[in-house]
Amino acid sequence: MEMKAEVPDPGRKSGDKIQVLFRSYDILMSIANHPDGLSLREIGHYVKLPRSTVRRIMDTLEEQNIVITAPSTSRYRLGPTLAFFAANIYPFDIGKIARPMLMHLASMTDESVYLCVTTHGMAVVVDLIPGVNPLHSVATMGSSLPLYATACGKALMATMSEKELEDLRLQMKLVHLTKNTITDWEKLLIEIETIRTTGVALDREEYQTGITGIAIPLKGPGGELGAISIILHTERYQVIGEHLVQFLLHGIQALRWTR
Repeated sequence: MEMKAEVPDPGRKSGDKIQVLFRSYDILMSIANHPDGLSLREIGHYVKLPRSTVRRIMDTLEEQNIVITAPSTSRYRLGPTLAFFAANIYPFDIGKIARPMLMHLASMTDESVYLCVTTHGMAVVVDLIPGVNPLHSVATMGSSLPLYATACGKALMATMSEKELEDLRLQMKLVHLTKNTITDWEKLLIEIETIRTTGVALDREEYQTGITGIAIPLKGPGGELGAISIILHTERYQVIGEHLVQFLLHGIQALRWTR
């Protein structure tokens, strides 16, 4: 009987490589959230992978100095290669302009302040300043947040054309994240029109229970669109929310988006 040679499946190999990239990303994020470093066991616990799989990935990352280990503890930390990458990132134009505003808002309000832009149908955090009042992991740098359930996301949707919103409607499913999440497109479009009128977007515990967000859409000198958002505990919003809205509107007056 003639034996046929097995033909490699390029799609499967490509999928394996993509899976490794996702796993590497999860590992690096877990280490980034623990500046004192993590052991192999701890990394495996956070990313839900076997120790042997984690070790293979870590060996490759360590060869490229993407991670390093402290000889005395054998705990992994982010390595100097990432610092090289970071130093060569071309910053968002709107980020350079908005950074002083974020710093001012954070210092004057003691709350967490975010800058978001739209990427692939999500609101992506491109800058943030944590507030004095701690929050339970609403978002971190690079986080992708749902447009329809966050203040910054809805503010970004308000800057979109009707055609862009219609295209988004065809690809974005509205799912319940909390009991307050808007999952009806008609109601969402009414709220977006209100945001265009008032210039203010609110997340009323729609993304995370106990957390309220305020956001203002803005436009950079080069036309780049974004949103600045203040995130705080709902109890604090009920006390100082209106003050924060006015402070935010005044604080970014020069970059406020107008229809």
